[in-house]
Amino acid sequence: MIIIKTPEEIQLMRKAGEILAKCHQEIAKMIKPGLTTMVINDFAERFIQEQGAEQVVKGFKGYPFATCTSVNDVIAHGFPNEEPLQSGDIVKVDIVCRYNGWCADSCRTYPVGTISPEAERLIQVTKECLLLSIEKAVAGNRMGDVMHVVQKHAEGAGFSVVRDLVGHGIGRSMHEEPTFPHVGKPGRGVRLQEGMVFTIEPMINAGKHEMFIELDGWTARTYDGSLSAQFEHTVAITKDGPLVITDGIF
Repeated sequence: MIIIKTPEEIQLMRKAGEILAKCHQEIAKMIKPGLTTMVINDFAERFIQEQGAEQVVKGFKGYPFATCTSVNDVIAHGFPNEEPLQSGDIVKVDIVCRYNGWCADSCRTYPVGTISPEAERLIQVTKECLLLSIEKAVAGNRMGDVMHVVQKHAEGAGFSVVRDLVGHGIGRSMHEEPTFPHVGKPGRGVRLQEGMVFTIEPMINAGKHEMFIELDGWTARTYDGSLSAQFEHTVAITKDGPLVITDGIF
């Protein structure tokens, strides 16, 4: 069942989104070679608590950390660790917080030091996939209209879209209905209506879209070892068009 939010509830969700945006802005200042993803994780958890919010990820189905930090060919759900980041790496930082009972979810891909032209282009195209798809997130459209834009733009640039990890509704819980891959055909899928709130979080690979999960049960990697990038916003459908709950993360 898709839970429709009132305009007042959407405004409450914006506070959680503002906290995440500020957290990402601070992380952007920290990113450099030699930094560890565990330092990023600990900072994000502390920052969220200092804002009067709570992290949502740690403890979810046994996940042991407050963030997902995914480096290079790790698509998503990477564990923070003590290994220093190197110049040329790209790192995805995915964070969820809850404020006054309402959640927001966001991810940003950060370049570390000087990265390759291919990595720069991958990051740029992934960001464009997110922004172009948000333009289609209006009442009356279908989810396939939104996700077709992601697929068309990514594949047109010579990249691929991960199929096995999906976007989802969000509200008082981190994961709600609907769930959907970031590929689709126009006119297909759930019809969007005012009051829906969901994540748009394209995961774009430089190589093929296939992936595998490591033995830890969480870490998702590209099957061919290619780089992967992700940007994610929490988006509400309103009478005035799409409202980006997590606006300001990049």
